[in-house]
Amino acid sequence: MRVLYLHGFASGPKSRKARFFSEKLAAHGVTVETPALDGGDFGNLTISGQLAILERIAGDDPVVLIGSSLGGYVAALHAARNPKVQRLVLLAPAFSFHQLWVQSMDPAAFDTWKREGSVPVFHYAEGRELRIGFQLMEDSAKYEPWPEFSQPAYIFHGTEDHSVPVEYSVEFAQSHANARLIRLHSGHELTDVLDVIWKRSAPFLLGHKWSI
Repeated sequence: MRVLYLHGFASGPKSRKARFFSEKLAAHGVTVETPALDGGDFGNLTISGQLAILERIAGDDPVVLIGSSLGGYVAALHAARNPKVQRLVLLAPAFSFHQLWVQSMDPAAFDTWKREGSVPVFHYAEGRELRIGFQLMEDSAKYEPWPEFSQPAYIFHGTEDHSVPVEYSVEFAQSHANARLIRLHSGHELTDVLDVIWKRSAPFLLGHKWSI
Protein backbone atom coordinates (compact mmCIF):
# COMPACT_ATOMS: atom_id res chain seq x y z
CA MET A 1 0.00 0.00 0.00
CA ARG A 2 1.32 3.42 -0.99
CA VAL A 3 0.40 6.38 1.20
CA LEU A 4 1.24 9.94 0.15
CA TYR A 5 1.08 12.90 2.53
CA LEU A 6 0.45 16.26 0.86
CA HIS A 7 1.52 19.27 2.91
CA GLY A 8 -0.20 22.62 3.01
CA PHE A 9 0.64 26.04 1.61
CA ALA A 10 4.02 27.43 2.75
CA SER A 11 4.75 24.15 4.50
CA GLY A 12 6.90 21.17 3.58
CA PRO A 13 7.56 17.43 3.79
CA LYS A 14 8.97 17.70 7.33
CA SER A 15 5.94 19.37 8.88
CA ARG A 16 4.72 18.14 12.24
CA LYS A 17 1.66 16.44 10.74
CA ALA A 18 3.74 14.78 8.01
CA ARG A 19 6.12 13.40 10.62
CA PHE A 20 3.25 12.32 12.85
CA PHE A 21 1.53 10.22 10.19
CA SER A 22 4.86 8.87 8.95
CA GLU A 23 5.76 7.63 12.42
CA LYS A 24 2.32 6.19 13.16
CA LEU A 25 2.07 4.33 9.87
CA ALA A 26 5.68 3.14 10.03
CA ALA A 27 4.71 1.22 13.15
CA HIS A 28 2.35 -0.75 10.89
CA GLY A 29 4.98 -1.34 8.23
CA VAL A 30 3.71 1.41 5.93
CA THR A 31 6.09 4.00 4.50
CA VAL A 32 4.59 7.43 3.91
CA GLU A 33 5.86 9.40 0.93
CA THR A 34 5.96 13.16 1.51
CA PRO A 35 6.79 15.01 -1.70
CA ALA A 36 7.71 18.70 -1.74
CA LEU A 37 4.77 20.04 -3.70
CA ASP A 38 6.50 23.26 -4.71
CA GLY A 39 9.21 21.31 -6.52
CA GLY A 40 11.83 23.48 -4.82
CA ASP A 41 10.44 26.66 -6.40
CA PHE A 42 7.95 28.17 -3.98
CA GLY A 43 7.84 31.52 -5.76
CA ASN A 44 6.33 29.92 -8.86
CA LEU A 45 3.91 27.62 -7.03
CA THR A 46 0.67 26.72 -8.85
CA ILE A 47 -2.11 24.19 -8.44
CA SER A 48 -1.20 22.74 -11.84
CA GLY A 49 2.41 22.31 -10.78
CA GLN A 50 1.43 20.52 -7.59
CA LEU A 51 -0.89 18.19 -9.48
CA ALA A 52 1.87 17.42 -11.98
CA ILE A 53 4.25 16.48 -9.16
CA LEU A 54 1.60 14.30 -7.53
CA GLU A 55 0.71 12.60 -10.82
CA ARG A 56 4.36 11.87 -11.53
CA ILE A 57 5.01 10.39 -8.10
CA ALA A 58 1.77 8.40 -7.86
CA GLY A 59 2.07 7.02 -11.38
CA ASP A 60 -0.42 4.24 -12.10
CA ASP A 61 -0.26 2.72 -8.62
CA PRO A 62 -3.23 2.57 -6.25
CA VAL A 63 -2.59 5.19 -3.57
CA VAL A 64 -4.04 6.50 -0.34
CA LEU A 65 -3.83 10.27 0.10
CA ILE A 66 -3.54 12.34 3.27
CA GLY A 67 -3.78 16.04 2.55
CA SER A 68 -3.56 19.09 4.79
CA SER A 69 -5.14 22.46 3.90
CA LEU A 70 -4.04 23.27 0.32
CA GLY A 71 -2.64 19.74 0.15
CA GLY A 72 -6.12 18.49 0.97
CA TYR A 73 -7.60 20.46 -1.90
CA VAL A 74 -4.89 19.16 -4.25
CA ALA A 75 -5.58 15.61 -3.03
CA ALA A 76 -9.28 16.06 -3.79
CA LEU A 77 -8.56 17.44 -7.26
CA HIS A 78 -6.23 14.53 -7.99
CA ALA A 79 -8.74 11.96 -6.75
CA ALA A 80 -11.44 13.46 -8.97
CA ARG A 81 -9.18 12.82 -11.96
CA ASN A 82 -7.59 9.52 -10.95
CA PRO A 83 -9.62 6.41 -10.03
CA LYS A 84 -6.41 4.78 -8.78
CA VAL A 85 -6.79 6.82 -5.59
CA GLN A 86 -8.35 4.42 -3.09
CA ARG A 87 -9.31 6.68 -0.19
CA LEU A 88 -8.49 10.02 1.35
CA VAL A 89 -7.99 11.65 4.74
CA LEU A 90 -8.34 15.42 4.43
CA LEU A 91 -7.24 17.78 7.21
CA ALA A 92 -8.92 21.19 7.04
CA PRO A 93 -8.96 20.98 3.22
CA ALA A 94 -8.85 24.34 1.45
CA PHE A 95 -11.87 23.78 -0.77
CA SER A 96 -12.70 26.75 -3.01
CA PHE A 97 -9.05 27.79 -2.69
CA HIS A 98 -9.16 30.64 -5.19
CA GLN A 99 -12.28 32.27 -3.77
CA LEU A 100 -11.01 31.73 -0.24
CA TRP A 101 -7.92 33.82 -0.97
CA VAL A 102 -9.83 36.51 -2.84
CA GLN A 103 -12.28 36.91 0.04
CA SER A 104 -9.66 36.82 2.78
CA MET A 105 -7.33 39.46 1.30
CA ASP A 106 -7.78 43.20 1.48
CA PRO A 107 -8.78 44.33 -2.04
CA ALA A 108 -5.95 46.87 -2.15
CA ALA A 109 -3.41 44.22 -1.12
CA PHE A 110 -4.77 41.86 -3.75
CA ASP A 111 -4.47 44.54 -6.43
CA THR A 112 -0.90 45.27 -5.33
CA TRP A 113 -0.05 41.57 -5.58
CA LYS A 114 -1.47 41.44 -9.08
CA ARG A 115 0.27 44.64 -10.16
CA GLU A 116 3.69 43.84 -8.68
CA GLY A 117 3.59 40.15 -9.53
CA SER A 118 4.51 38.77 -6.11
CA VAL A 119 4.06 39.34 -2.37
CA PRO A 120 5.96 38.17 0.71
CA VAL A 121 4.41 35.43 2.86
CA PHE A 122 5.80 33.58 5.83
CA HIS A 123 7.02 30.13 4.86
CA TYR A 124 6.72 27.85 7.87
CA ALA A 125 9.10 25.17 6.59
CA GLU A 126 11.80 27.75 5.85
CA GLY A 127 11.09 29.85 8.94
CA ARG A 128 11.27 33.09 6.97
CA GLU A 129 9.40 35.21 4.46
CA LEU A 130 9.45 34.17 0.81
CA ARG A 131 7.73 35.77 -2.14
CA ILE A 132 4.88 34.05 -3.92
CA GLY A 133 3.92 34.95 -7.48
CA PHE A 134 0.46 36.00 -8.61
CA GLN A 135 0.42 33.06 -11.00
CA LEU A 136 -0.94 31.05 -8.06
CA MET A 137 -4.18 33.04 -8.27
CA GLU A 138 -4.35 32.99 -12.06
CA ASP A 139 -3.84 29.23 -12.17
CA SER A 140 -6.13 28.35 -9.24
CA ALA A 141 -9.04 30.15 -10.92
CA LYS A 142 -9.09 27.36 -13.51
CA TYR A 143 -9.96 24.64 -11.00
CA GLU A 144 -13.32 23.62 -9.59
CA PRO A 145 -13.87 24.73 -5.99
CA TRP A 146 -15.53 21.46 -4.95
CA PRO A 147 -13.79 18.47 -6.60
CA GLU A 148 -16.21 15.68 -7.49
CA PHE A 149 -14.29 12.62 -6.34
CA SER A 150 -16.18 9.41 -5.54
CA GLN A 151 -13.66 7.66 -3.28
CA PRO A 152 -14.40 7.33 0.45
CA ALA A 153 -12.96 10.14 2.54
CA TYR A 154 -12.63 11.25 6.12
CA ILE A 155 -12.52 15.01 6.63
CA PHE A 156 -11.23 16.45 9.90
CA HIS A 157 -11.81 20.15 10.47
CA GLY A 158 -11.42 22.42 13.48
CA THR A 159 -14.40 24.45 14.60
CA GLU A 160 -12.05 27.32 15.50
CA ASP A 161 -10.33 27.39 12.11
CA HIS A 162 -9.80 31.02 11.08
CA SER A 163 -7.93 30.19 7.85
CA VAL A 164 -10.36 27.79 6.20
CA PRO A 165 -13.83 28.02 7.81
CA VAL A 166 -15.26 24.68 8.89
CA GLU A 167 -18.39 25.61 6.91
CA TYR A 168 -16.46 24.79 3.73
CA SER A 169 -16.10 21.17 4.81
CA VAL A 170 -19.68 21.11 6.10
CA GLU A 171 -20.93 22.19 2.68
CA PHE A 172 -18.80 19.59 0.94
CA ALA A 173 -19.81 16.72 3.23
CA GLN A 174 -23.50 17.57 2.97
CA SER A 175 -23.39 17.16 -0.80
CA HIS A 176 -21.05 14.15 -0.96
CA ALA A 177 -22.25 10.90 0.57
CA ASN A 178 -18.76 9.42 0.23
CA ALA A 179 -17.30 11.91 2.71
CA ARG A 180 -17.62 11.81 6.48
CA LEU A 181 -16.85 15.04 8.34
CA ILE A 182 -15.53 14.98 11.89
CA ARG A 183 -15.50 18.38 13.56
CA LEU A 184 -12.95 18.92 16.30
CA HIS A 185 -12.46 21.69 18.84
CA SER A 186 -9.24 23.00 17.32
CA GLY A 187 -7.81 25.56 14.92
CA HIS A 188 -6.46 25.24 11.41
CA GLU A 189 -3.27 23.37 12.27
CA LEU A 190 -5.03 20.55 14.16
CA THR A 191 -1.73 19.65 15.82
CA ASP A 192 -3.32 19.55 19.27
CA VAL A 193 -5.79 16.84 18.21
CA LEU A 194 -3.55 14.57 16.15
CA ASP A 195 -3.98 11.63 18.52
CA VAL A 196 -7.76 11.92 18.14
CA ILE A 197 -7.42 12.09 14.36
CA TRP A 198 -5.17 9.04 14.33
CA LYS A 199 -7.55 7.02 16.50
CA ARG A 200 -10.45 7.81 14.17
CA SER A 201 -8.59 7.43 10.88
CA ALA A 202 -6.11 4.58 11.47
CA PRO A 203 -8.43 1.67 10.57
CA PHE A 204 -9.60 3.57 7.50
CA LEU A 205 -6.05 4.43 6.40
CA LEU A 206 -4.86 0.87 6.87
CA GLY A 207 -7.70 -0.53 4.83
CA HIS A 208 -9.36 -2.46 7.66
CA LYS A 209 -12.57 -0.45 7.39
CA TRP A 210 -13.67 0.65 3.95
CA SER A 211 -17.09 1.97 4.88
CA ILE A 212 -17.36 5.49 6.22
